[in-house]
Amino acid sequence: MTETPTRAPHGRPPSFWYGLPHGYVRIDLDPPLTGVVELVRQALALPDGERDRAEEVLRFYAATVGALKAQHVQSCALGLHPNDGGGLTSSVLTVSALPTSGAHAKLVIASLAGKADDSPDVGLRPLRLPCGLGFIAEERRRTLAPGRSNEGGGSPRSGWVWQGTVAVTGPGGQDIVMIQLVTEAVDQADDYRDVLLGIAHTLRYTDPSQPAPGTAAQDSPAPGSAAHQVQSDFG
Repeated sequence: MTETPTRAPHGRPPSFWYGLPHGYVRIDLDPPLTGVVELVRQALALPDGERDRAEEVLRFYAATVGALKAQHVQSCALGLHPNDGGGLTSSVLTVSALPTSGAHAKLVIASLAGKADDSPDVGLRPLRLPCGLGFIAEERRRTLAPGRSNEGGGSPRSGWVWQGTVAVTGPGGQDIVMIQLVTEAVDQADDYRDVLLGIAHTLRYTDPSQPAPGTAAQDSPAPGSAAHQVQSDFG
């Protein structure tokens, strides 16, 4: 895994770090203006057919980034991994920090975890992580698929996805950090659950490049740990 800092808003230092598994690439949620201007310039210089497609991709990117930032997402990564059919399976990883409006995060987490019996369609159970108390929830649901609607059809395409979410108390006890993994490979839910748990176990609120006094920095996860299992599966 690669240790990944989140980008805090307004240029503040990141408040938490986590391990990004092999096969995942981060999306820049705060691209520099010069880079955006250059992309637009390149798109406008393309031939008519290619320009229309490029503009559609740029609009989709802009809308996606706007939607993610509106949901307090601080980090997003796309994953591509080989599947048994010789193709690639995709997934989307997002990490968010949600304020609890003055409430104590542990109490909010406990309240949500206590509602597991009220949500029979959502598998939800408590989770104790090195960084704090939390829970994991997972569900299979139908959602709109990206891209155009089916040719000749009047409604957008849809498909089934597996969605796993880990929520844990954030630094200072006032925020909730949420790690969410979504994939269309619903038949590989067990594998992606392990990936999600592996990432969650690497979440920390201290800079990994600044080890605590008297402790040695670890270059790799401990053998047998969830993080080590993720590295083995995707490395």
